[in-house]
Amino acid sequence: MTNPIETKVIKGRWNQTQHEAKKQWSKLTEADLAYIDGEKDRLIEKVRERYGHDAESAELEYKSWASALTAGGDR
Repeated sequence: MTNPIETKVIKGRWNQTQHEAKKQWSKLTEADLAYIDGEKDRLIEKVRERYGHDAESAELEYKSWASALTAGGDR
């Protein structure tokens, strides 16, 4: 399970973190990022759609990214 604090931080700072998401998943479009709007499930959905990952792989990628992003002291 994803840390709810990580998810809350990402949602709350989406204007900043969306750029990090684009770096991580370059196939995400501006329309994708607008649709995602910091929502974990939407980001996972778009990662699956753009990269062809299964649900488990996309979830693991999200967890790894979210953990690294929030642990990196992006303040």
